[in-house]
Amino acid sequence: ALLAACPTLRAVCSMAVGYNNIDLPACTAAGVLVSNAPDVLTETTADFGFALMMATARRITESEHFLRAGHWTHWSYDLFAGADVHGATLGVLGMGRIGQAIARRGAHGFSMRVIYHNRSRLDADKEAACGATYVSREDLFSQADHVVLVLPYTPAAHHTVGAAELALMKPTATLVNIARGGIVDENALVAALREKRIAAAGLDVFEGEPQVNPDLLTVPNVVLTPHIASATLPTRRAMAMLAADNLIAYLTTGQAKTPLNCVTPR
Repeated sequence: ALLAACPTLRAVCSMAVGYNNIDLPACTAAGVLVSNAPDVLTETTADFGFALMMATARRITESEHFLRAGHWTHWSYDLFAGADVHGATLGVLGMGRIGQAIARRGAHGFSMRVIYHNRSRLDADKEAACGATYVSREDLFSQADHVVLVLPYTPAAHHTVGAAELALMKPTATLVNIARGGIVDENALVAALREKRIAAAGLDVFEGEPQVNPDLLTVPNVVLTPHIASATLPTRRAMAMLAADNLIAYLTTGQAKTPLNCVTPR
Protein backbone atom coordinates (compact mmCIF):
# COMPACT_ATOMS: atom_id res chain seq x y z
CA ALA A 1 0.00 0.00 0.00
CA LEU A 2 2.81 2.42 0.82
CA LEU A 3 4.61 1.66 -2.43
CA ALA A 4 1.41 2.22 -4.40
CA ALA A 5 1.00 5.58 -2.68
CA CYS A 6 4.60 6.58 -3.47
CA PRO A 7 5.09 5.90 -7.18
CA THR A 8 8.26 7.99 -7.40
CA LEU A 9 10.01 6.24 -4.48
CA ARG A 10 13.41 4.97 -5.59
CA ALA A 11 15.17 3.68 -2.45
CA VAL A 12 14.56 2.56 1.12
CA CYS A 13 17.79 2.83 3.13
CA SER A 14 17.34 1.30 6.55
CA MET A 15 19.51 2.12 9.56
CA ALA A 16 19.03 -1.42 10.88
CA VAL A 17 20.64 -4.77 10.11
CA GLY A 18 17.38 -6.70 9.97
CA TYR A 19 14.89 -5.89 7.23
CA ASN A 20 12.02 -8.28 7.91
CA ASN A 21 9.82 -5.17 8.34
CA ILE A 22 10.29 -4.32 4.63
CA ASP A 23 8.45 -6.20 1.88
CA LEU A 24 11.41 -7.04 -0.35
CA PRO A 25 9.43 -8.76 -3.14
CA ALA A 26 7.08 -5.77 -3.37
CA CYS A 27 10.01 -3.35 -3.43
CA THR A 28 11.77 -5.42 -6.07
CA ALA A 29 8.65 -5.55 -8.22
CA ALA A 30 8.30 -1.77 -7.92
CA GLY A 31 11.96 -1.19 -8.76
CA VAL A 32 12.70 0.22 -5.31
CA LEU A 33 16.17 -0.48 -3.96
CA VAL A 34 16.48 -1.57 -0.31
CA SER A 35 19.69 -1.40 1.73
CA ASN A 36 20.55 -2.15 5.34
CA ALA A 37 23.31 -1.16 7.77
CA PRO A 38 25.34 -4.14 8.99
CA ASP A 39 28.63 -4.17 10.93
CA VAL A 40 28.45 -0.73 12.56
CA LEU A 41 26.23 -1.89 15.43
CA THR A 42 27.77 -5.30 16.15
CA GLU A 43 29.80 -4.53 19.26
CA THR A 44 27.25 -2.14 20.77
CA THR A 45 24.46 -4.67 20.34
CA ALA A 46 26.61 -7.43 21.79
CA ASP A 47 27.34 -5.22 24.81
CA PHE A 48 23.62 -4.76 25.36
CA GLY A 49 22.85 -8.44 24.87
CA PHE A 50 25.36 -9.30 27.54
CA ALA A 51 24.03 -6.54 29.81
CA LEU A 52 20.47 -7.82 29.39
CA MET A 53 21.59 -11.36 30.15
CA MET A 54 23.32 -10.20 33.33
CA ALA A 55 20.33 -8.09 34.41
CA THR A 56 18.10 -11.11 33.86
CA ALA A 57 20.37 -13.56 35.66
CA ARG A 58 20.92 -11.25 38.63
CA ARG A 59 17.26 -10.14 38.91
CA ILE A 60 18.11 -6.46 38.64
CA THR A 61 14.69 -5.26 37.49
CA GLU A 62 12.87 -7.22 40.18
CA SER A 63 15.14 -5.94 42.92
CA GLU A 64 14.95 -2.32 41.76
CA HIS A 65 11.14 -2.40 41.78
CA PHE A 66 11.29 -3.92 45.26
CA LEU A 67 13.58 -1.13 46.48
CA ARG A 68 11.60 1.68 44.83
CA ALA A 69 8.39 0.38 46.37
CA GLY A 70 9.92 0.73 49.84
CA HIS A 71 9.89 -2.98 50.60
CA TRP A 72 13.59 -3.18 51.54
CA THR A 73 13.38 -3.31 55.33
CA HIS A 74 15.89 -6.04 56.12
CA TRP A 75 18.70 -8.10 54.62
CA SER A 76 18.55 -11.84 54.15
CA TYR A 77 21.05 -14.26 52.70
CA ASP A 78 18.78 -15.20 49.76
CA LEU A 79 17.33 -11.78 48.98
CA PHE A 80 16.95 -11.75 45.18
CA ALA A 81 19.52 -14.51 44.83
CA GLY A 82 19.97 -15.09 41.12
CA ALA A 83 22.27 -17.09 38.88
CA ASP A 84 25.98 -16.75 38.28
CA VAL A 85 27.17 -15.66 34.86
CA HIS A 86 30.89 -16.33 35.29
CA GLY A 87 31.71 -19.98 34.74
CA ALA A 88 28.19 -20.78 33.54
CA THR A 89 27.22 -22.29 30.19
CA LEU A 90 26.20 -19.74 27.56
CA GLY A 91 24.10 -20.93 24.64
CA VAL A 92 24.01 -18.68 21.57
CA LEU A 93 21.35 -19.41 18.96
CA GLY A 94 22.41 -17.65 15.76
CA MET A 95 26.14 -17.20 15.27
CA GLY A 96 26.49 -14.24 12.96
CA ARG A 97 28.56 -11.17 13.77
CA ILE A 98 26.61 -10.29 16.92
CA GLY A 99 26.39 -13.86 18.13
CA GLN A 100 30.13 -14.26 17.77
CA ALA A 101 30.74 -11.00 19.65
CA ILE A 102 28.55 -12.21 22.53
CA ALA A 103 30.33 -15.55 22.55
CA ARG A 104 33.72 -13.83 22.81
CA ARG A 105 32.53 -11.79 25.77
CA GLY A 106 31.33 -14.92 27.52
CA ALA A 107 34.34 -17.11 26.83
CA HIS A 108 37.13 -14.58 27.30
CA GLY A 109 35.59 -12.13 29.75
CA PHE A 110 33.56 -14.40 32.04
CA SER A 111 35.20 -17.83 31.63
CA MET A 112 31.94 -19.26 30.36
CA ARG A 113 31.54 -22.50 28.50
CA VAL A 114 30.05 -21.34 25.19
CA ILE A 115 27.91 -23.56 23.00
CA TYR A 116 26.09 -22.47 19.87
CA HIS A 117 23.77 -23.56 17.11
CA ASN A 118 23.55 -21.96 13.69
CA ARG A 119 22.20 -22.82 10.25
CA SER A 120 25.78 -23.54 9.22
CA ARG A 121 28.68 -24.37 11.47
CA LEU A 122 31.51 -21.84 11.77
CA ASP A 123 34.94 -22.79 10.54
CA ALA A 124 37.44 -23.98 13.12
CA ASP A 125 39.30 -20.67 13.31
CA LYS A 126 36.15 -18.70 14.09
CA GLU A 127 35.05 -21.27 16.66
CA ALA A 128 38.42 -20.99 18.36
CA ALA A 129 38.28 -17.18 18.35
CA CYS A 130 34.85 -17.31 19.99
CA GLY A 131 35.75 -20.13 22.36
CA ALA A 132 32.56 -21.81 21.18
CA THR A 133 31.46 -25.39 20.53
CA TYR A 134 28.80 -26.37 18.00
CA VAL A 135 25.85 -28.40 19.35
CA SER A 136 22.37 -29.38 18.23
CA ARG A 137 19.44 -27.08 19.00
CA GLU A 138 18.13 -29.58 21.53
CA ASP A 139 21.47 -29.78 23.34
CA LEU A 140 21.76 -26.01 23.39
CA PHE A 141 18.44 -25.57 25.15
CA SER A 142 18.98 -28.44 27.56
CA GLN A 143 22.59 -27.65 28.52
CA ALA A 144 22.75 -23.84 28.63
CA ASP A 145 22.40 -21.85 31.82
CA HIS A 146 21.77 -18.73 29.75
CA VAL A 147 20.35 -18.80 26.22
CA VAL A 148 20.78 -15.72 24.00
CA LEU A 149 18.85 -15.44 20.73
CA VAL A 150 20.63 -13.59 17.92
CA LEU A 151 19.17 -15.17 14.79
CA PRO A 152 17.51 -13.22 11.95
CA TYR A 153 13.74 -13.33 11.61
CA THR A 154 12.30 -15.23 8.67
CA PRO A 155 8.92 -16.95 8.31
CA ALA A 156 10.73 -20.22 9.02
CA ALA A 157 12.11 -18.77 12.27
CA HIS A 158 8.66 -17.77 13.57
CA HIS A 159 8.24 -19.10 17.13
CA THR A 160 11.59 -20.89 16.93
CA VAL A 161 11.39 -20.85 20.72
CA GLY A 162 8.07 -22.27 21.81
CA ALA A 163 6.70 -24.58 24.46
CA ALA A 164 8.82 -27.52 23.31
CA GLU A 165 12.10 -25.59 23.46
CA LEU A 166 11.25 -23.99 26.80
CA ALA A 167 10.46 -27.45 28.18
CA LEU A 168 14.02 -28.51 27.39
CA MET A 169 15.55 -25.71 29.47
CA LYS A 170 16.72 -26.01 33.04
CA PRO A 171 14.41 -24.50 35.69
CA THR A 172 17.37 -22.31 36.69
CA ALA A 173 18.05 -21.11 33.13
CA THR A 174 17.42 -17.71 31.56
CA LEU A 175 16.38 -16.73 28.04
CA VAL A 176 17.36 -13.45 26.35
CA ASN A 177 16.04 -12.23 22.99
CA ILE A 178 17.82 -9.36 21.23
CA ALA A 179 17.03 -10.69 17.75
CA ARG A 180 13.49 -10.01 16.56
CA GLY A 181 10.01 -10.32 17.99
CA GLY A 182 8.18 -13.35 16.66
CA ILE A 183 11.13 -15.67 17.22
CA VAL A 184 9.74 -16.39 20.69
CA ASP A 185 6.20 -17.61 21.33
CA GLU A 186 5.41 -15.01 23.98
CA ASN A 187 2.36 -16.83 25.33
CA ALA A 188 4.41 -19.97 25.89
CA LEU A 189 7.15 -17.88 27.50
CA VAL A 190 4.70 -16.20 29.90
CA ALA A 191 3.42 -19.62 30.98
CA ALA A 192 6.96 -20.91 31.55
CA LEU A 193 7.90 -17.82 33.57
CA ARG A 194 4.72 -17.83 35.63
CA GLU A 195 5.09 -21.51 36.44
CA LYS A 196 8.83 -21.09 37.16
CA ARG A 197 9.74 -23.69 34.54
CA ILE A 198 12.57 -21.34 33.62
CA ALA A 199 14.05 -18.80 36.00
CA ALA A 200 13.77 -15.57 34.03
CA ALA A 201 13.80 -13.90 30.62
CA GLY A 202 15.10 -10.66 29.13
CA LEU A 203 13.41 -9.23 26.05
CA ASP A 204 14.44 -6.25 23.93
CA VAL A 205 12.13 -7.18 21.04
CA PHE A 206 8.46 -8.10 20.86
CA GLU A 207 6.13 -9.72 18.40
CA GLY A 208 3.74 -6.77 18.11
CA GLU A 209 6.08 -3.94 19.02
CA PRO A 210 5.70 -1.18 19.97
CA GLN A 211 2.78 -2.91 21.64
CA VAL A 212 3.82 -5.41 24.29
CA ASN A 213 1.94 -8.58 25.14
CA PRO A 214 0.10 -7.45 28.31
CA ASP A 215 0.71 -10.79 29.99
CA LEU A 216 4.46 -10.08 29.95
CA LEU A 217 3.77 -7.08 32.19
CA THR A 218 2.20 -9.33 34.84
CA VAL A 219 5.17 -11.59 35.52
CA PRO A 220 7.99 -10.26 37.70
CA ASN A 221 10.80 -12.47 36.42
CA VAL A 222 11.27 -10.75 33.07
CA VAL A 223 13.39 -7.75 32.08
CA LEU A 224 11.77 -5.65 29.33
CA THR A 225 13.47 -2.97 27.22
CA PRO A 226 12.10 -1.05 24.19
CA HIS A 227 14.29 -2.37 21.33
CA ILE A 228 17.36 -0.36 22.36
CA ALA A 229 20.21 -2.83 21.86
CA SER A 230 22.01 -0.55 19.39
CA ALA A 231 21.13 2.66 21.24
CA THR A 232 24.34 4.48 21.96
CA LEU A 233 24.92 7.90 20.43
CA PRO A 234 28.10 6.90 18.52
CA THR A 235 26.48 3.77 17.10
CA ARG A 236 23.19 5.41 16.15
CA ARG A 237 25.18 8.14 14.37
CA ALA A 238 27.19 5.49 12.54
CA MET A 239 23.98 3.68 11.54
CA ALA A 240 22.47 6.89 10.18
CA MET A 241 25.66 7.77 8.31
CA LEU A 242 25.81 4.33 6.71
CA ALA A 243 22.18 4.59 5.60
CA ALA A 244 22.99 7.99 4.09
CA ASP A 245 26.14 6.62 2.42
CA ASN A 246 24.07 3.80 0.91
CA LEU A 247 21.61 6.33 -0.53
CA ILE A 248 24.36 8.61 -1.84
CA ALA A 249 26.14 5.67 -3.48
CA TYR A 250 22.93 4.62 -5.21
CA LEU A 251 21.97 8.10 -6.37
CA THR A 252 25.44 8.96 -7.65
CA THR A 253 26.19 5.68 -9.44
CA GLY A 254 22.82 5.12 -11.05
CA GLN A 255 20.35 2.27 -11.10
CA ALA A 256 22.71 -0.11 -12.89
CA LYS A 257 24.94 -0.32 -9.84
CA THR A 258 24.26 -1.19 -6.22
CA PRO A 259 24.88 0.83 -3.07
CA LEU A 260 27.17 -0.36 -0.31
CA ASN A 261 24.72 -2.76 1.36
CA CYS A 262 21.98 -3.62 -1.12
CA VAL A 263 19.57 -6.42 -0.10
CA THR A 264 17.34 -6.36 -3.20
CA PRO A 265 18.42 -7.74 -6.56
CA ARG A 266 19.51 -5.09 -9.05
